[in-house]
Amino acid sequence: MEIEKKVTLSLVIAILVQTGGALVWAGSAAERIRAVETELDDRKMVSERLVRVEAQLESVSGQLNRIERRMEARDE
Repeated sequence: MEIEKKVTLSLVIAILVQTGGALVWAGSAAERIRAVETELDDRKMVSERLVRVEAQLESVSGQLNRIERRMEARDE
């Protein structure tokens, strides 16, 4: 069995097309990864804000309970 050592124009074109396709795919994959990372950063900031709001809500709830207890003590 003998392997022909001739590179045809169609083989070169096929390799170039495949390489171009791989580069386009890699570029789009990188863009999708960048979009996901941006979304995660946004969610992290929202999550941190939510934790602060929850802490403030607990504080307000405690203050409200103290006010209610004082008002009930006055009424008695």
